[in-house]
Amino acid sequence: MTGPASAPSPALKHGVGLLDLVMLGAGTAIGAAIFSVLGPASQVGGAGILIAAGLAAVPMIVFALIYAYMASALPKTAASYEWQRLLTKPWIAFAVVWMRILSNAVVMIVLGRVLVSYLSMVIEVPAAPTMLGLFALIFALNFVGVKVAAKAQTAMMLLLLAVFAIFVASGAHSLKPHLFVEAVNGGWGPILAALPLMIQLFLGIETATEVGEEVRDPKRTVPLGLALALALTVVVYVSIAFTALSLAGVDTLASNKAPLLAAAEVSLGGWAKPLIVGAALLALTKSMNAIFLVFTRFLYAMGRSGVLPAKLGEVHPRFGTPHWATITAFALTAACVLLPSSLLFLLLAINIPTMMKYAVSCLAAFNMATKHLELHAEARLRFSKRAVQVLAVVGLLVAIAIAALGLGTDWRPYVLLGGWLAVGMIYYAVTLGRRNANEASA
Repeated sequence: MTGPASAPSPALKHGVGLLDLVMLGAGTAIGAAIFSVLGPASQVGGAGILIAAGLAAVPMIVFALIYAYMASALPKTAASYEWQRLLTKPWIAFAVVWMRILSNAVVMIVLGRVLVSYLSMVIEVPAAPTMLGLFALIFALNFVGVKVAAKAQTAMMLLLLAVFAIFVASGAHSLKPHLFVEAVNGGWGPILAALPLMIQLFLGIETATEVGEEVRDPKRTVPLGLALALALTVVVYVSIAFTALSLAGVDTLASNKAPLLAAAEVSLGGWAKPLIVGAALLALTKSMNAIFLVFTRFLYAMGRSGVLPAKLGEVHPRFGTPHWATITAFALTAACVLLPSSLLFLLLAINIPTMMKYAVSCLAAFNMATKHLELHAEARLRFSKRAVQVLAVVGLLVAIAIAALGLGTDWRPYVLLGGWLAVGMIYYAVTLGRRNANEASA
């Protein structure tokens, strides 16, 4: 006689629709990077940032096609980790995501510091307590449900787009096309120096794929949401960057801690500060919300797959969220408040693991089209096997090249990430050894 069947484990809830998905993907990038990247990029690239911004969009298009293809065949929560784990080698997937644990916490710190700097233009606030309070708010939104976090994201994104439209319209009469000529005449040196930073403008588009198990009809909705998010991001960033450079000039953007505010003051006068500070608060809060959501999902996936403590893979019985992963992400983010304050240092520490994530996701796509033809056949995006292979190789090479370009700007993030990776691989080897020993003795 058998006992009663055990209750099934709580499942992630399907609460994300197409609009939410677009706002989640585009909202991770739109606004946040333009507030944090434009100044440092102007310092190293001058007028070349206009060309660098265009070049930065090209690899993101390649990565977006790869991610859309993968999502149309194998939608997953923490998709980039799951694809890498299933289609490359588990230790490679672990290495990449282990680096992303640090980089995602650093992203939150970068955005928090930029937010505090804008908020301090209106009211003086203590940096660390303000950031911790904001992180606690984002933690609460994500703890109670993905639908709540996604709806909050959509509302903030729509408000932000309205504010940016006002900024671009106010500077339309001052646009200076000759800036593109100056950018070209400056040579490739400044353009390539700015490229690792300008790629930050588009990072996060793939967020639309990272909640695949929480999306309705994911094989259709996720690729469509990703495409719309990328198109929206390109249009918004080109408009804002060109307007800001035309209004304020490269030197002002490079020397100012709030470059967009400096540009807006030229065309909006006294209205600039409330408009841009409000936009900054919306943009940065929105981006942190999206980044934190993805952060929790790959911690959850690593716990679920057994490479991190199993608690991280548990789902809250009421809210349907990975609550222990959410708590852990909050704790790691709070601890990174102690990192150096240099934006160049922090942005490169973000860029390197992100490029490695893209590189290994491209490898996973190559393997799907080459070795897992049953999955390739299930893809809603009907790319040929050869097309996927070419896109994957191009994306892999571009990601490695972009990650390496930052070495000439600041070597310290590479040392930090190398040490962090060494710790992670030792942990992985010890954990794997214990698991193999337990299986052998069973």
